[in-house]
Amino acid sequence: MSLAVFSTSWLIRPTNSFSVIAMPSFTVFKGNKQGKPQKATTERPDKLEGDQVIVRVTASGLCGTDIHYKTQDMALGHEGAGVVEAVGPKVSELKVGDRVGWGYQHGSCGQCEQCLTGWETFCAKRQMYGYANLDQGSFATKGVWNESFLFKIPDGISDTDAAPLQCGGATVFNALQGVVPGEVVGIMGVGGLGHLAIQFASKMGCRVVVLSSSDRKKEEATKLGAHEFVATKDVDELKVSYPINRLLVTASAQPNWAQIIPILAPRAKIFPLSVDSGDFKIPYMPLILSGFTVQGSLVAARAVHRRMLDFAALHHISPVTEIFQMTEEGVNEAIDRLEKGDITYRAVLVNN
Repeated sequence: MSLAVFSTSWLIRPTNSFSVIAMPSFTVFKGNKQGKPQKATTERPDKLEGDQVIVRVTASGLCGTDIHYKTQDMALGHEGAGVVEAVGPKVSELKVGDRVGWGYQHGSCGQCEQCLTGWETFCAKRQMYGYANLDQGSFATKGVWNESFLFKIPDGISDTDAAPLQCGGATVFNALQGVVPGEVVGIMGVGGLGHLAIQFASKMGCRVVVLSSSDRKKEEATKLGAHEFVATKDVDELKVSYPINRLLVTASAQPNWAQIIPILAPRAKIFPLSVDSGDFKIPYMPLILSGFTVQGSLVAARAVHRRMLDFAALHHISPVTEIFQMTEEGVNEAIDRLEKGDITYRAVLVNN
C-alpha cells in the first residue's frame, strides 16, 4: 500500500521565519472500536502559532501502550522521530532540517512547582498521550508539536533507532537515575523495555542481573551486557552472586515475591515499569523489615530525556528492531504481532 500524495504545496523559507500558501492536511492512523487502526486525515490551521513546529515523520516506534488505545477514536503513536519542516514565530532553537524526536508527554503549564523544579511529568496540566492532542500521533506522515517538548536527535543515532528511545528508552533510563557504578541492577524480562534497560545499566557501570522465565534469551541478554542470567520458571530458590539493589520490573507478569525477595538487598528499590490495569502487590512484612522502596516511575522529564539521547549516542546503545511500513497494512501487522509476542524487542514503522 502506497502513502497518500499531498495535492497542496509548501513554501518554506530557509530560516526560522514561517510562510505558507496553504496548510495541507496530513495522514494519521487512528484507532477504532474494532481495534483495527485506519488511515484518517488531520486538518491544520493555515499558520503556526507560538512555538509550534511541523515535523515530517520518518519513523515511529510501536509501544505496548499503543495497544491500550487501539480501540479509541484517536491518532495513535507516541515514539516519534522526524525532520523539522516549518517553525512558528516563537521557535528559538530548532530550524528547518533538524532531526527531532518526541515521546509520551506533549506539554505542561510551565509555571507550577513541578514544572519549575524539572518534574513536569507530574504537572497537574500535563499533556500526555491518550489524554491530549488526540488528533496528533507518531503513526502519521506529519505532526504539529511544541518545540519545548521536541528533542534533537544526536548525529550518531538513526531515526529508526531514535524512535523507540523516545518512550521505551526514556522510561528505563529514568528508572536508572541515581545509580552508582557497581550497583547491582536486576531486570525482570528481556523484551522491548528490558533489552534497553540491560544496555543502559551495563554502560552505567552496574552489575546487571537478568531474571527471565527460561534460558531462551540468555545468549542475547549476555550480548546486550548482562553479567548474570537467572531462569525463574519451576525454581523454588533463586541464586545470585550479589543481592540486587535496584529491580526494574519490565515484564507484564506480576513478580513471584517468594522467589524475588530473598535475592534483594536491604533497602532495595523496586521500579514497576510495565503498564497493567490491575494492582501491583508486594508482601507487607518484607517491605517493612527490609526497608524496600516501591517507586513509581513515569517517562523521563525533558532534562533526563535529553541526557538519555546523548548517553545512547555516546555508548552506541540502540534498540533491536523490526521494520514495518507506515500503512494500514503495516500498522495492523505490527500491532497483531506485538499482541502475539512475536516481535523481536521493538517494532518500528517507517515512512519511505
